[in-house]
This record gives sequence, C-alpha cells and structure tokens, in this order.
Amino acid sequence: MMENYTFNSYMLQIEGLNVEEASRYPVFFVLVSVYLFIMMANIGIVALIVLDKSLHQPMYLLFCNLPFNDILGNSVMLPRVLMDILQPPAERLISYYECVVQAFCSHMFGTTSHTVLMIMAFDRYVAICNPLRYSVIMTNRMVMKLTVSAWGSALVLVGILLGLTIRLSRCRTFIANTYCDNASLFKLSCESVVINNIYGLTFTVVLLISSIGSIIVTYTRITVVCLTSNSKSLNSKALKTCSTHLFVYMIMFVFGKMNIVLHRFPEYSEYRKVCVILFHIIPGSLNPIIYGVQSKEMKRFLSKLFLSRKVLSS
Repeated sequence: MMENYTFNSYMLQIEGLNVEEASRYPVFFVLVSVYLFIMMANIGIVALIVLDKSLHQPMYLLFCNLPFNDILGNSVMLPRVLMDILQPPAERLISYYECVVQAFCSHMFGTTSHTVLMIMAFDRYVAICNPLRYSVIMTNRMVMKLTVSAWGSALVLVGILLGLTIRLSRCRTFIANTYCDNASLFKLSCESVVINNIYGLTFTVVLLISSIGSIIVTYTRITVVCLTSNSKSLNSKALKTCSTHLFVYMIMFVFGKMNIVLHRFPEYSEYRKVCVILFHIIPGSLNPIIYGVQSKEMKRFLSKLFLSRKVLSS
C-alpha cells in the first residue's frame, strides 16, 4: 500500500478485486465476455430503434436512454476493473482527476437508472390510463422534455455531490474499492465530512422517495384501470409491459441499495465489490433482452432482417 498520509497526492492506489491467482484469468475472461455482450446488445438495440421507423414511438425513444446509460456506466467501470485484475495490487494506480471523473460517471449511471425508469413509468401510465389522449400528450416535445429532465436532474444532484467532495483536502491515497465513487473519495480526507454525509443521505432519500413514490403511484393507477376494465387486450398489454418494467426496477434497486448499505460495514467490503459490479452488469445485460423479447415491433423487425439476409445468402 502507498503511504497513507501523503497530502493532496496526485496519484492514488485502488484496491480492486481481490482475486486468487488461479481464478484471475477465468474471472477476467468472464467479465470481458459480459462487457462485450453489454456493448453489442445495447448498441444493437439503439441502432435497431434508429433504423426501424415503426419503432420511432415515445416508448422506444424513452427506452433508448436505458441502453445509452448502460453503455456509459459499464464503459467507465468495467475496463478499469479488468485492467486492475491483471495488475499486481501495488501497481493499481489511478490519478485523482481520473478518479473524480469515474466517480461522477458512476453516480450519473446510478441516478439516471432511477430517473429514466420514472419517465418510462409515466409513459406507460399515459398509454394505459389515457389511451385516447396518448398521442396528444406524448409528443416529440414531451419526449424531449422528459429525457432532459431525467438527465438534467441527475446532473444537478451528482454535480453537487461531487462538488462537496472535491473541495476537501486529501491526506490518504488508498481507495478500498473496485473503482472510484463519492464515498471512497471523501474517505481520503482527514477533514470533517459531516456536510458530505448529510447531503449524501438527503440525495439518497430524495431519489428513493421520488423513484419509489412515482412507481407506486403509477402502477397503482394502472392496476385500478385494469381491474375496472373488461378489455383482455388492455390487461394483457399492461401485464406484459409493467411486469417487465418492475422486474428491471427491482434488480437495479436491490443491488444499488445493497452497495449503499455495505459501504457502512468495512468487514463486508468484498461483498460490496461484487454488488457494485452486479449493479452495473446485470441491468446492462438484461435490459436489451427483456425489452427486446417483449416487444412485438422489435421481434418483427429482427425477423424481417433475418429473412432478408437468408434470401440474399441463398
């Protein structure tokens, strides 16, 4: 470990994953495979939506925010984790500025995961509860407003969070984590971090109340509409889209909150590291599959694409 009391050092040492020598390369190749799959699947689904005009609908345009966020979050975190797996612990170095950028992108990923699912829930609410006014409400302008609000609110919240941290002087250089986040950064300081803890707690509470509250209100209204409706097609559509949405939300929520809780217990640091990685890779891997499989339009476009290639090859 580097000297623990070097003030405002430009270089930091990051702990990374503690992988046994025999497991180093298997773990590395598994994570590389997962990373490549996440990149190809998410870039592919965005390209699919862009190319097929029948998918230029509010639901799919809003959904594009999820793969973009998954690409951002995993591209910032996984390559660094992979590089550190192959490095001896003493050589896992990162510059302070790179660490701040990584922390910013990481928190943007986590926050935007919530805000994007919130605007997607609003879209489903309008589609199911106000189907006759859907095209009037969910215009391209509204889609743009929702997208900007999802990313803009995350940018403000995370900007303040990191701003409070970078103002602190540093007296330590060791980051006991797989990658940089806000908590790891302010733990480098010997100054009082009471303000950071208060804002971090407020940030988390506001985000969770907004996220959980909007999901509960939205899906309660959708459930009431479905229970009072005799339309089997409406109920089937609601069940398919909402169950998908809730499944993705629950995965993200469980792993995200486990990471926050385990930060308070240093003795479980290895479990926290695994949760952090799972928080990034599981939604990033499942989102394209889940949303792609349940979408008739996407399946129709893929089948047409497959058949056209088959005809050309024959």
